[in-house]
Amino acid sequence: MATNGNGKVPSRMRHLAIIVFAREPIPGRTKSRLIPAVGCEKAARLADAFIRDTLAKAHELKPAELVIAGAAPGGAHRSRYFRCLAREYSAWIYDQGPGDLGQRMMRALRPFTNSGGALLLGTDTPTLPATMLARSASLLKEAPVVLAPTLDGGYYLVGVRGPLPDIFRGVKWGQPCVMSETLQRLRERGHPYRLGPWWYDVDRPGDLAMLCAHLKRRLELPAARALNIGREIPCPATAVALRELGLS
Repeated sequence: MATNGNGKVPSRMRHLAIIVFAREPIPGRTKSRLIPAVGCEKAARLADAFIRDTLAKAHELKPAELVIAGAAPGGAHRSRYFRCLAREYSAWIYDQGPGDLGQRMMRALRPFTNSGGALLLGTDTPTLPATMLARSASLLKEAPVVLAPTLDGGYYLVGVRGPLPDIFRGVKWGQPCVMSETLQRLRERGHPYRLGPWWYDVDRPGDLAMLCAHLKRRLELPAARALNIGREIPCPATAVALRELGLS
């Protein structure tokens, strides 16, 4: 079971929804920035492992709702892949729909932000410890917006409790300014917020090398020295995929 930052087991989050934001891992259509290094099939296999590890950690927190906000050809509800995951993790499916990343995140968050609020979580941080996810959930009790930053200038998690602020419009998605632009919009609108624990995401070949080094407890990469994943591997599906693909 997940614990909070103080090592204590959190109470059941009866009113919190956790939304896992994912794209169906179809070869050639997912993890495109990894394809030049590992190929279409391996990139899709890794994407599948990332999704499964993210869902497993979200499920551990026992939220009131576990939602897969999926993107798939023909719609997430028609995806056999997402339907199987929904059964396995006792989740239900919500289609991301059209639009840029900000529009799709707004659409996924909107039905769930009242009551205990919602955490929307990407799937590119497979080594994120469950304790850090629980920490962001706790911070949402202190402020109506939580953002958890990544090393590349973006964020892997956004939490909202109460009215959904219009903070994603006009953000230059995929650029290093994503976090700073979103924070600027929060400040301009006077919305209180908290920052969750920072972590690294895995988008590019260099990130994949860091992931492998991190799991092996190696210290060749400077950033890996600052990360502590504890004794338990927080991403068993990813560790298996890396081994089976000959990448670890």
